[in-house]
Amino acid sequence: MEIVEDIVIVGAGIAGLTTCLGLHRLGLRSLVLESWDCLRVTGFSFVTWTNAWKALDALGIGDSLRQQHYRIQGSVTISSASGLPVSQFSYDAQGKHGDHEVRCVQRKVLLEALANELPPGTIRFSSNVVSIEESGYWKLVHLEDGSILKTKVLIGCDGVNSVVAQWLGLQRPTFTNRWSTRGFLEFPDGHGFEPKFLQFNGDGFRSGFLPCTQNSIYWFFTWTSSSDQYNDVTKNLAKMKQFVQSNLGKVPKEVKDVVEKTNLKSIISSPLRFRWPFNVLWGNTFKDNVCVAGDALHPMTPDIGQGGCSALEDGIVLARCLAEAWSTKPKVEINMKFEEEEGEEYQKIKKALEKFANERKWRSFELISTAYIVGFIQQSNGKIITFLRNKLLSPFIAKLSLKKADFDCGKLQFS
Repeated sequence: MEIVEDIVIVGAGIAGLTTCLGLHRLGLRSLVLESWDCLRVTGFSFVTWTNAWKALDALGIGDSLRQQHYRIQGSVTISSASGLPVSQFSYDAQGKHGDHEVRCVQRKVLLEALANELPPGTIRFSSNVVSIEESGYWKLVHLEDGSILKTKVLIGCDGVNSVVAQWLGLQRPTFTNRWSTRGFLEFPDGHGFEPKFLQFNGDGFRSGFLPCTQNSIYWFFTWTSSSDQYNDVTKNLAKMKQFVQSNLGKVPKEVKDVVEKTNLKSIISSPLRFRWPFNVLWGNTFKDNVCVAGDALHPMTPDIGQGGCSALEDGIVLARCLAEAWSTKPKVEINMKFEEEEGEEYQKIKKALEKFANERKWRSFELISTAYIVGFIQQSNGKIITFLRNKLLSPFIAKLSLKKADFDCGKLQFS
């Protein structure tokens, strides 16, 4: 069975749903394909910096999310080797685009907020894309269930292992030799933690603890592995939890208790991958009427917390570019052939996706590069790097993270 859709988005994650809602706000319908049978909420939570809130406000859902999540006042970096504070940094500052705003948002809450604003039937679950082919100006998307979607625009928001990125010929993301374990813990009677980002660096490990609400804490633990020595650990969550606890270092008891009390069902572990920055600049991030966004475009390490935030930016910019292309329908004489009208629309779509790619490539290059370098510094266990990090670099890194978040992707309107 062949179904015709103007715009098809692969992946109902942050980038996919943001793009879809942005298009909806601008009067354009799109169909989102999700391989899972429900919204995929792995990862539990993520830090939303100032740039993310600009995008959420553009979508019209910022205020409702603010009411459900703590505002993080600043960060405290502590040496896990000594247990002593290395630096403290306040987020109460003003940037080029207004006051800074940092919160830790639950991924489930965000995805549901995005999905609930969409018309019924916009998301098609259990729809796994197996192949893509060209048919004139159209793209044919073949699904695992045998159905075929014929579309004018195909957008890949299908993550690190993107089928659309592979079709475009982009290089596969590279393993960084680092792993990340993330957990989420709810406290029925409140946790008592201050609204601050606690970070612990040293000995080749890095961990962080952030309150999402007065009743929930999100935590992460990253480490370096250049061999298969941790394979058994990463495949067994019970061993993974023990591994984290034994390598936290000198952290306060209440922090260790957060990991101890976290249920195994609320822990995940995954390798950290990134796309080489120059592949974003020079690779095929778009072709004709196909493009990628979010992690399919710019997978990066989580060291400056910009993966999800930049995906929100992508969605706003992409929706705006496409809406601008659709705003001026080609004027067609009655006797003009249908193919000519179709071809003119196709050219407008190509220009819109090219505009999106050009607008996002340098931003993506900057964030990927910065995250990689910051991760190397924060997680290094070399004596010289450790000394420099503890004495000089920690305050600089905190300022750098805030600076990279001082970005406004714009409103959902076009000239």
